[in-house]
Amino acid sequence: MRCLLARAMFTGAAAGFAALAATAGAFAADSVKVGLLTTLSGPGAGLGVDIRDGFQLAVTLNGGKLGGLGADVIIADDAANPETGRQTADRLIKRDKVDFLTGIVFSNVMLAVGAPTFASKTFYISANAGPSQLAGAQCNPYFFAVSWQNDNLHEAVGNYVAEKGFKKLALVAPNYPAGKDALTGFKRYYKGDVALEVYTQLKQLDYGAELSRIRAAKPDAVYIFLPGGLGINFIKQFVGAGLNKEMKLFGPGFSADEDVIKAVGEPMLGMFNASHWAHDLDNAANKTFVAAFEKAYGRLPSLYASQGYDAARMIDAAVREVKGNLEDKAALQKALAAAKFASVRGALKFNTNQYPIQDYYIREIVKDAKGRVTNRTVGVAFKNHADAYVGECKMPPL
Repeated sequence: MRCLLARAMFTGAAAGFAALAATAGAFAADSVKVGLLTTLSGPGAGLGVDIRDGFQLAVTLNGGKLGGLGADVIIADDAANPETGRQTADRLIKRDKVDFLTGIVFSNVMLAVGAPTFASKTFYISANAGPSQLAGAQCNPYFFAVSWQNDNLHEAVGNYVAEKGFKKLALVAPNYPAGKDALTGFKRYYKGDVALEVYTQLKQLDYGAELSRIRAAKPDAVYIFLPGGLGINFIKQFVGAGLNKEMKLFGPGFSADEDVIKAVGEPMLGMFNASHWAHDLDNAANKTFVAAFEKAYGRLPSLYASQGYDAARMIDAAVREVKGNLEDKAALQKALAAAKFASVRGALKFNTNQYPIQDYYIREIVKDAKGRVTNRTVGVAFKNHADAYVGECKMPPL
């Protein structure tokens, strides 16, 4: 597959660099290189675009710098293909000599990219993918998830569906690592009858056969994990088949986020979903982010955009903490783990496997005061929730 490679250069004033050098010592870098490898083509392209836009917005608002150093952000497309991702990550590490990698949407790509990244002692800051393998037995000191562990949003909806008394569910997810994690997480908290469990192709866009099976199974509700274009097509076809009149539809935040809502519109009204972030969360960092994102891009941000933004702010805080000395890997790991930045989600801390401990919210799709179809936070699903795999992580030393 063809790989798109672009570069966004952010440079500061020479006087700023001179002042930094005087205080940071001889080992301080003069710039920070970030490889932003994400999905910019195919059905998942909207997700990668939002991660990219959120990350670049944070850098722009920070004066084109990360940790006080000029930021060199190299943008590349993995096309949601593990081999393309692995090859491109290898090039970013060896040719471009990036200090950090980020941006991957899909967990199968993340698992392919992980080995060469960790072997090169390059820190990966995940703005989305959070596979169970890297949370548990394969945890690595060079991997931080500033997003979630794949199961978490699904656990929150499973808990909510169980509390609301639904007894018979149909479950749909793509057949790849995050899809398996998704339904595992959902079933961890939902203990009712699973009438149908279907795994679809990762790039599938026609769900006629699956909808026929759902109709025949006669569930009370349907739970889907179908991100980006996958969810857009499924929901349109679900409504077109009239199934929305027969059963309730639930999903995680990324199957009911602003990108999906924009494409589907009013048929999504009343759908519940879960997320660790929402554009209406009442904290100063989030208000700044949402307003700046709308001004810059003319649309409401999605949770993917929020994660790209937080990934940049996490790198910024860590580079600042080590005073630009990117060669001190132990100090940099400690600085990343400290998460000394104001996250748009509110409280955030990292567990021993370097995955977040955080709150998860229930959102409902409504019309807001401006007449927009969008998400509204309606409750808290979990407080300070950790993933289920942390006990399997024996974090190796650097």
